[in-house]
Amino acid sequence: MRSVTPISNHAPEDPLVPDALAPTTPIAPIAPIIHRFQASLFPVNAYLVETRDGVVIIDSTLGVSDGRALRARADALGKPIVAVIVTHAHPDHYGAITSLLGDLDVPILAVAGVNDVIRRDDAIKEQILRPMFGDEWAQRRTFPNRTVRDGERIELAGATFRVIDLGPGESPHDSIWLLESGQDIIAAFGGDLAYGHMHGYLADGEYAAWLDNIARAREALGADTMLYIGHGEPGPAGRLLDWQELYIRTFVDALGADARTSIDDAHLTARVTEVMQRLLPSEDLLFLMQLSVPPMRRVLAG
Repeated sequence: MRSVTPISNHAPEDPLVPDALAPTTPIAPIAPIIHRFQASLFPVNAYLVETRDGVVIIDSTLGVSDGRALRARADALGKPIVAVIVTHAHPDHYGAITSLLGDLDVPILAVAGVNDVIRRDDAIKEQILRPMFGDEWAQRRTFPNRTVRDGERIELAGATFRVIDLGPGESPHDSIWLLESGQDIIAAFGGDLAYGHMHGYLADGEYAAWLDNIARAREALGADTMLYIGHGEPGPAGRLLDWQELYIRTFVDALGADARTSIDDAHLTARVTEVMQRLLPSEDLLFLMQLSVPPMRRVLAG
């Protein structure tokens, strides 16, 4: 998937002009090419940013086999992997780093909060995910090894990335990574800031911070910047962020009316599911929304 069409200017060959006298035209830099990788074990995206000099990988997916498939996709580009970026703290975005990198020693970048939460919660994720995924959940997980600060710009394979540290939101700690050219934003990698018309995960309970992060991203990105997301199709930031705000508010409204009542969790989940499927009549990641009902009920009930 290309976000910007590569440009290459070469002087035309003229067999009548000796090489030494032939006019030369500078070769324009090749704009980065963004490739989307869709995992097969669990519906999550990773992205490969290909430059003239190498490949930067944004998130790694969850399972061992998908990490290996992502590595094969990168190797097929014929350029070295120069770095991995982790957008946020959920395991479907860092779990496959070990199988992706193998013996490669490259920077694995994240803001400090993302790194801290991954390391803090990984043992809990082991207890949850091992029964679900077995050997697809790596026996040894690989964590970020370099932290960056909010607003910091990093040069990777000739491309410039700038990070926005969002703090809590969809996960306990989120960030957006911007691919820039001069003062222009070429693309934004938002992790799970927005879902592409899939049901969402709110079980971490930070829905108010998530809404604040959406507002912050609108201001930073504008409506037309391509937003590359963790689940579903990338698209213009304005459209994706508007949809995600509607989804969150609909969920909170559907749950809030009954959060303090005596209705049991199973019946409450059924009620909320009915409302959310009227908004989004899809099964895509529906179970994540349903898992979010009991913990969000406790949040809304105080």
